Amino acid sequence: MIDTEAAEARVRQITPDAHATSASTLTRIDYADAFVVDVDAPHSRRAEEWMRVILEDAPASVRLRLLSAWSAIGLKVSLPGSDRSVLGWKIRATDRDFVLLGAESRIGMPGELLLQRHETGLLFATFVQQDNSIARGLWASIEAAHVRTVRSILEMASRRTAAE
Repeated sequence: MIDTEAAEARVRQITPDAHATSASTLTRIDYADAFVVDVDAPHSRRAEEWMRVILEDAPASVRLRLLSAWSAIGLKVSLPGSDRSVLGWKIRATDRDFVLLGAESRIGMPGELLLQRHETGLLFATFVQQDNSIARGLWASIEAAHVRTVRSILEMASRRTAAE
């Protein structure tokens, strides 16, 4: 049986710092969040590999829900399977310690996902630009669900990698 409290303790929401937000290529960041994920060996994988573990190794039902939700809020995600994307998000920048994914928007709400490796774990951040009142209103209506979803997929990844 999985210890839910232990899994939740491995994922903590924090305020994104200037170092994380400086990686963004958005014109402006109107929303940002960040989570620290404790993993046993953060340097055992490159940052891009960790992002693939989090997003692409999630159960098929979770991946389908993510892709559907992203499309429903106007993000232009491509079909998974490209080396230059992670679950449909284009890779904008990558090196051993970080990867930045981006998706353009049909409604003026482009977004980015950032993963940075640290000595004791991973930092996972979301950045959103809201170019109009439709984007601002939509984000306000889904923000709480976004935070719950990100926490959940990070907890799942933490549990999967702890069992390796």
